[in-house]
Parts: sequence; C-alpha cells; structure tokens
Amino acid sequence: MALKEEEDIYEEQDLYEHHRFIADKGQMPMRLDKFVTMRIENATRTKVQKGIEIGSVLVNDKVIKSNYQVKPGDVITVVLPNPPRNPELIAENIPIEIVFEDDQIILVNKAAGMVVHPGYNNYTGTLVNALLYHFKGLPEYSDEMRPGLVHRIDKDTSGLLLVAKTEDALVFLAKQFYDHTISRIYTALVWGDVKEDKGTIRGNLARDPRDRRLSAVFEDPGIGKHAVTHYKVLERFGFCTLVECQLETGRTHQIRAHMKHLGHPLFADESYGGLKILKSSKLPKYEQFIENCFKIMPRQALHARTLGFIHPGSRQKMDFEVDLPEDFSTVLDKLRMYVHQVDS
Repeated sequence: MALKEEEDIYEEQDLYEHHRFIADKGQMPMRLDKFVTMRIENATRTKVQKGIEIGSVLVNDKVIKSNYQVKPGDVITVVLPNPPRNPELIAENIPIEIVFEDDQIILVNKAAGMVVHPGYNNYTGTLVNALLYHFKGLPEYSDEMRPGLVHRIDKDTSGLLLVAKTEDALVFLAKQFYDHTISRIYTALVWGDVKEDKGTIRGNLARDPRDRRLSAVFEDPGIGKHAVTHYKVLERFGFCTLVECQLETGRTHQIRAHMKHLGHPLFADESYGGLKILKSSKLPKYEQFIENCFKIMPRQALHARTLGFIHPGSRQKMDFEVDLPEDFSTVLDKLRMYVHQVDS
C-alpha cells in the first residue's frame, strides 16, 4: 500500500512543472509575467498570466498580480501544469533530404528551421511528423514522442541527424551516443577573431538560472554536466571567424554556450548574443553589410557537417559529410568578397 501511495505522488508531481527563481542583484524592474515567461522553456505569456491569476506563481510566498515589478532578491516560485505527455502524433507529407538509408538506419540532412520532434505547443511540422509519413514502424524505445531518434539538433541548426529503423538499431546507436563514441563535427561562424588556431573548451553545462531555455557554463564541477568541445580555425575574416567544432560530449546547446563562454558567440545566434554586431570603425558600410547577412541567414550559423558511427548491422565504421546549406555558403561568399574589397 505504501508503495502504491508513493507511485501516485510521483505520477501527480509529473503533471506539473516546479520552478524557483531568485532575482539577482542587478535585476532591473520587470513585470512578473514577463520575468517568468523568459525563464521557462515553452511557457507562453498567456499560460503564465493564468497561473498568476489562480495563485500558482508566488513572489516571496505571496500571491501577486501580473504587473508586479520584480526586484533584486525576490524569490519567485512557480507550479504550472505540464502539457499532455502523449498527444497523437500526425504523419505529415513534409519533404526531407535522405543522405543514406538501409534496413537499419536513416541519415537525414535536416534543414534549418525544422524542429526535430514534437513538444509543448509544437506538435506538427517536425521532422518526426515527416518521418512517420515516409517510414512505417519506427521504434519508440522509451519515448513515444521521438520514434527512431537517438539524438537531436536545434531547430535552427542544419545538418546530419541519425534515425534508427529498428529497436535493435536504436539501442545500439543510443549506446554509442551515451558513451560519446560518435564522431560529430560542426561548422560554425563566430563573432570576433579567435586568438588560437585550435583549442579545447571545458566547462560543465546546465540550465542558465536567468533563462531556463538556455544553457550556461559553470566552473563548479558539482553543477551541470561535463562538456568538452574541440575547435579549430578554418578561415579568418577579422571581425568574425569560421571554425570547426568537434564534440567530445553532446549536451544541449553545447557549441552555442561554449563559444559564447569563450567570448565568441555564434553569428546571428539571437539567444546567445549573436545578433549584437561587433563594433568596427574601420570598415565601410559595415553595419549595413552585417544586417544584410542577417537577412540571408536569420539563424545561428551552425551546421552539423559530419557524423561517424558504428553501423548497428555490419558493425563497420561509417562516416558521412554534407555541404553547407545555401544560406550559410552565401554569407561566407559575401564575407570573402567584402574583406577582399576592404583589403585591396
């Protein structure tokens, strides 16, 4: 009986999101509903305002209104209902680029802008919806919302993504990702002139306490998950640098957070400071040029270029590589022309 009661408690807790934020010393006055919305992933302002109305959001243990101005030191606690776990997945006829396929695996070159799997307020138009249409019987393993998936890449990151077609393949490939034996190399355009030609970034990653939708680097080894990124400079443009990033681990937003921590956020990465134009007084029509580049590539300049793994059937090593997408390559061409004109 005690065990059953304990299970019921955990099931009930799983229905809700529990959050606790402490406004830091430098917190500027901000409406409570905006403060909370910015810090909870996938939370809409309407959902947060409703929670405030019914007393699910407290400030210093008191019920407060949405227009309350959050101040330094305020403790905000939030209990909001989680979205349903298992909404019906819909197969959709969405075109996808298949790089390789056999009876065990599918390798997809994901376009920038496509979400990998369904989530809160986002149950259609994803790669999973497309996979369900083009392929039948993908294994679910432990998550019905992610059939066949053994890893993921961000919505606005382009490039290679591996999908399993059988349960055995899924388990075999998932073990490789868990053991960090998968080879993954990304191409990234970052702000600034990276000092060293190559290097390694080591820093634990966890949710950013100021915005839970993002990852942040923590020096304290007791916080977050171990993360290592190796980088190498491919091309220099003075005010930005093209780099290659090889993942030793695979954490959420790893390259984006690590490069920001290094002082070189990804070009056009809105979430990690990449829309802030690096100052330069020497270049003609510089800001206009950068704004035009942002219009061509309105997303973080990150592409999953290579993927290497042991095939679950043959047990042979397989390596794949895909070219940069058109938006990325166009921006690079413009950078080369712009820098060449300035130098000549």
